[in-house]
Amino acid sequence: MLSQPALETLLHLEGRARAATRLTTLGFTLTNESLALFPYRQAALFLCDALGTLRLSAASGLVSVAEDSPYTTWLSRYVRSLPALDGPTPLDLADAADDIADGWIEWLPGHLLAVPLSAPDGTRVGLALYAREQPWLDDEKALVARLHATYGYCAWALSRSQPHLIERLGQWRHTRAARWTALALAASLLIPVRLSTLAPAEVVALHAPAVAAPQDGVIKVFHVQPNVPVKAGQPLFSLDDTTLFNRREVALKALAIAQADALVAQQKAFDDTRSKAEMAAAQGRVKEKEAELAAISELLGRIEVRAERDGIAVFGDPNDWLGRPVQTGERVMQLADPRDAGVLVWLPVGDALNLEAGAPLRLFLHTQPLSPLDGELLQTSYQAVTSPDGVASYRLRGRFTDSETPRIGLKGTARVSGGWAPLAYYVMRRPLASLREWTGL
Repeated sequence: MLSQPALETLLHLEGRARAATRLTTLGFTLTNESLALFPYRQAALFLCDALGTLRLSAASGLVSVAEDSPYTTWLSRYVRSLPALDGPTPLDLADAADDIADGWIEWLPGHLLAVPLSAPDGTRVGLALYAREQPWLDDEKALVARLHATYGYCAWALSRSQPHLIERLGQWRHTRAARWTALALAASLLIPVRLSTLAPAEVVALHAPAVAAPQDGVIKVFHVQPNVPVKAGQPLFSLDDTTLFNRREVALKALAIAQADALVAQQKAFDDTRSKAEMAAAQGRVKEKEAELAAISELLGRIEVRAERDGIAVFGDPNDWLGRPVQTGERVMQLADPRDAGVLVWLPVGDALNLEAGAPLRLFLHTQPLSPLDGELLQTSYQAVTSPDGVASYRLRGRFTDSETPRIGLKGTARVSGGWAPLAYYVMRRPLASLREWTGL
């Protein structure tokens, strides 16, 4: 038999539950105000979602709950592992599994009471969980069952007045607005849009003559830094001259010996007519050594490579070149005209479009992402090559249509536009391509 104060408290809590207009208000009453009827230290309310899964809705002492905290993650996992309950059921720590017991010891007192919340037809709508240090008495369980019958009915009624998103969509799809919306979406799929794709790009010189090694050798020093302006006649780089210098010293000594032999032969020719033939041979050797010396001197004169015109020296890291053997004609750098700047786009094979010369493109530089530069496509490669990022790509070259051109060497992302197609094809193009790769159709 309930005492007068307990009965008044029960009626008050039932009135509070029936007066709740939102599930959050009901959850606050259940987890916090139920303490006036029976003692507990912690309380939590779980409500079923549209799929019937129990989700934490309210907890005592908290305005809102975070489902990703360690405590709520463990508690949700534990509650979902419980079997179906017919009424208030005490839970004992000794009956819990090892992984559950560890969290129980850390987060909760030793005695729990799980109370199912049911709709009038018996369908589960949620579960309440109470924790305290003292065991739960039979009289308390009867009182809890009476109160939570009201809580369950109120939770069921509020969930019907506040249906889940899936339920609202199910109701909305039968309305006239849903049919008109579906018709509008279907019509929008026929809207023609321009196909486009994004690809990495960089600013380059469209016509940059190559500066090549004049002869076989090893690069000794660079006289300029990468991507700096140079003047015509300015030294760019030099090859190692050690070998040629030694060959020149040997050639000088060989020439001196040949000249001495020629002088001796000439003196003998005055006294002996038979020595005239030896003199002619000695003079021939002198001319041969002079030619060898002239050739070596010419090679030494080409050790230092100079700029043939004004421009920007475009090349990679100098440390990658120093001490590296090069062959005659091997390109070391380029002389770019800053007024002849264009864009080089590396279009991955998987994103390729049917592109033609004159197609519009837009470059978004990393240094100016909010100020795109417009341009047009000049040429495309027919064969894919490996890009600097190691991706099989097509090389696209374009020019800027804006009067202001960026500095050569800047990088960014280019949007290249192709032909027109329905919006449905634009949306499904990549999924269809992936499907063909997987199925082989």
